[in-house]
Amino acid sequence: MTAIALATPQPLLACAVCFGDPNSPMAIGASWAVLLLIGVTAAVLSAFAGFFLYLMKRSRMALGQRVDLAGSSRAESS
Repeated sequence: MTAIALATPQPLLACAVCFGDPNSPMAIGASWAVLLLIGVTAAVLSAFAGFFLYLMKRSRMALGQRVDLAGSSRAESS
């Protein structure tokens, strides 16, 4: 009986985001949600990369090497 119920075609109903007005509050909210999630992801990845840069700096300081914060190659050659 369940197989017959699943096999019969039924109409599909789309939500306002998929089918309706692109200027509806739901569609605008979904767009802002996507932008927020991209921003949070970028912030977390930036913090992760910054943490590893911090660890590199601290390891160089622990080894007694000179740390050049400006990024020029003069500090490495002297």
